[in-house]
This record gives sequence, C-alpha cells and structure tokens, in this order.
Amino acid sequence: MPTKQLSELIPVLQTAIGPVILISGVGLLLLTFANRFGRAADRTRQLLREIRTTSGDVRARLQRQVENLYQRARLIQRAIIFAAISVLFAALLIITLFFTALMELHIAILISLLFICCLASLIASLIAFTMEIRLSLVALKLEMGSEEEEGGTAT
Repeated sequence: MPTKQLSELIPVLQTAIGPVILISGVGLLLLTFANRFGRAADRTRQLLREIRTTSGDVRARLQRQVENLYQRARLIQRAIIFAAISVLFAALLIITLFFTALMELHIAILISLLFICCLASLIASLIAFTMEIRLSLVALKLEMGSEEEEGGTAT
C-alpha cells in the first residue's frame, strides 16, 4: 500500500471541501423539511380533533384539509428521503476521494458518478419540496374558504 505524505493529501482535502459544504447546506434543508413535516403532522392532529366534534359541511371542509396535509406530508417525506440520499452520496464521494488518493487510483468516472447522483438526489428533493409548497397554497385557500363561509353564516 503506497504511503502518502500530508502535503500530497492537502489537494484531496481541498477537493473534499465542496462535498462537505454541500452536506452542510443539505443539512439545513433537512432541518427545514423536518420542521415543515412536524407542523403538518401537528396541524393534522388538530384538525382530526376538530372533525370528531363537528358534522356536515364543516366536517367535509376539515376532511379536505386533512387530505391536503397528508399529501403535503408525503411530499415532505420524499424531500427528506432524497435529501438524505444526497448527503449519503456526498459522504461516499468524500470517502472515495480519500481512498483513491491513498491507493493512487484514477477512477474519475466513479467520482463523477457519485457527484452526479448527489446532485440528482438534491434536485429530486427540491422538486418534492416545491410541490409541497404549491400544495400549501391550496391548503391556505381551503382554510380561507372555510373562514369566509363561517364568517358569512355568522352575519
């Protein structure tokens, strides 16, 4: 096994900075996704409690909101999964960079493939997140509609 001097590993460390920064950024996205998932779950629980005490049109509106929240939670779950896969590929990329440097291997195709998979997973995560944001606007419309109707019946 070839021995490497620290000065020979410094360029590898510099190259690994990019994936490390990517991991940090995706970690912040994961924090955001987890927060949104928790809020959707809490709101669903709240609406389910309200459904138990209501009937008729109000109950139907609340059920539509719960269905919307469930769809949103599924999209957030996908975003979390793809973001986690992206971090996994970034970690594998870092390990591969060091392994190829230590073993003096030249497998640029594997390194490129890992980087592409990392970014493709990140893109999939962001697409799922964008879809969830779109659905959150639908949820807002549902909620606004129920408040308008409730306000209209009170006068």
